[in-house]
Order: sequence, then C-alpha cells, then structure tokens
Amino acid sequence: MAIMVCGGAGYIGSHTVREFLSAGEEVIIVDNLSTGHRAAINPAVKFYECDIRNKSALKKIFADNEVEAVVHFAAFIEAGESVRLPLKYFSNNVYGMQILLEAMTECGVDKIIFSSTAAVYGEPERIPIDEGDKTFPTNPYGESKLIMEKMIRWVGAAHGVRYVSLRYFNASGASLDGSIGENHHPETHLIPLILQVPLGLRDHITVFGTDYPTPDGTCIRDYIHVIDLADAHLCALKYLRAGGASNIFNLGTGHGFSVKEIIDAAEKVVGREIKKELGARRAGDPARLVASGEKARKILNWTPRFDDVEKIIATAWQWHSTHPNGYDS
Repeated sequence: MAIMVCGGAGYIGSHTVREFLSAGEEVIIVDNLSTGHRAAINPAVKFYECDIRNKSALKKIFADNEVEAVVHFAAFIEAGESVRLPLKYFSNNVYGMQILLEAMTECGVDKIIFSSTAAVYGEPERIPIDEGDKTFPTNPYGESKLIMEKMIRWVGAAHGVRYVSLRYFNASGASLDGSIGENHHPETHLIPLILQVPLGLRDHITVFGTDYPTPDGTCIRDYIHVIDLADAHLCALKYLRAGGASNIFNLGTGHGFSVKEIIDAAEKVVGREIKKELGARRAGDPARLVASGEKARKILNWTPRFDDVEKIIATAWQWHSTHPNGYDS
C-alpha cells in the first residue's frame, strides 16, 4: 500500500519522501508546486501535480492508488506573510485540510500524519514547552495550524480517522549528500539567511534584538535537523500501523541556541567571519522557544541523531554552497 505525501516537493516533504523510500515504503507525491520544487521530486516516485483543494482530483488519486495513509505538508508557513495575507493562509491551510479530510473519509483512508508547528503555542508560559501547555497563536499561520489540528481531531471522532500531529520547532539542515535542501522564495529562516552572507547573496545578517533576557541578549531557538523530522514521520507511521491512538507530539532537541551562537557556529563551519548588524526587536519574537521532546521519544521511540548545531549547519552549508540559488542553480 502507498503513502500519499501532500507537499512532497517541499523542504521537509522531500526529505521525508527520501526517508520513506529508504525504509522500503511505496510513496506517491501530491504537490501543486506553488512553493515546492519539481527538482526535489525523486524520479522514481509517482507524482501528481494537484492542489489539495481539488477534491475530485484527490478522490481520483485515491481511487487509482491503494493509499494506506496521508502525510500532510501542503500548507503555507510564513508567519509574517500570514499577518499581511490571512485569507491566503485560511484558504490553503484550513480549507485545504477540509477538502483533504472529506476526500479521505469518502475514500476510506483512515490515517493521517500532520505537519504542525510550535507556532500553535504563541508566547510560551514555560521552557521547555510541553504538549499540554496552552495554545494561543500570535499570527494567522499558527492559528491556521491549530484549527487544522482541531479539524482532524473532530473528524477522527466522527469518522474513525486516526492521526499524529507533529509540532515542529526550527527545521534546519539538508540531506547528507547535499542533493536536496532548503529553498524558499523569499527566504526567512535564520540559518540559510546567515549562509547567504559568505555566498555573497547578501551583505550582512541582521540580529533583531540584543536585549532579550537570555545569556547573550539574543533570541534562543530549538534547531532540529530535517532528517530527524523526516524520521519522526516514519516513527509516526509505524505507531499508527501498530494501532496507536491519535496523539500530538513536539519535535525538538530540547536544546536552545541563541542567534549569536548560531552565527558563531556558522563562522566556524564556513571558516570566515560573517558580517552582522544589530537591529531592533521584531514584534512577536519570544525570547526563548525550546521543546520538550520527551513524549515523542517515549511513545514514538524517536531519537534525534543531530544535536550538534555545527553539524546541522555543515549539512546546510554543503547544500547552499553547491546550490547558491537553490534548485535554480
């Protein structure tokens, strides 16, 4: 039976497809290529260029393939953009989830693994963040993902769909062979933005805020390698296959690194100084976002392999230095 990966041409989706294939799984990809990349698609995988809001197309894909489970990455993810364009996010993310769940229930597909986000927590009450902590998103992106989680839960109660929702912290790094990696337009994530400086694609990296209540005054985040995220999806699939109940898990290392520490680590990796400028705080940036990943370790038997931030950045550098313009290089 096949695993349908929605958004399988994107950053985390393409790495997850690779992990599934390595584990001997049959995979099909559904992606409208609005943010994904055709070059990231494994040529051995059956690919459907399709928007998940097209229910008739989804139902045909289900009818033509023996789909066991859905892995859902097909959402817009930029928090800042979501504040400017909230309806874009509610249409693609929330309505897209509605149509996907309708197609699944009408076609008898009863398992889904959902790519959620730490943004559902908003401003954290404590560190590390636990799955039981309050969810109060501070932007439409986080709100849309929280709504999507609730939709799956209610549909599961009504129609017997079982789910695993994975709340990511800061995805980072690239494949170990440097063949696939992070390629967003525009790029908003810290590590690729830092690496654009030694590549000559930007003059400097701006550090937004140096007066946070942290040891060096800059924000602290939990960086998790994209391969570890991909592996967690495989663990989630095994969990659901074994009859596991619907559940929500944080995916993080439990270790936080400040913006300054990430820049210092990047300088060691690339072997040169990276020009930086100090800027004011950005509205809505919490001082610390660090996950408790104990629940995923205990229940999913998931163990992150990459907990050294220099090694994480080294895989990103291998990708970006050989693909300075992403898949257009």
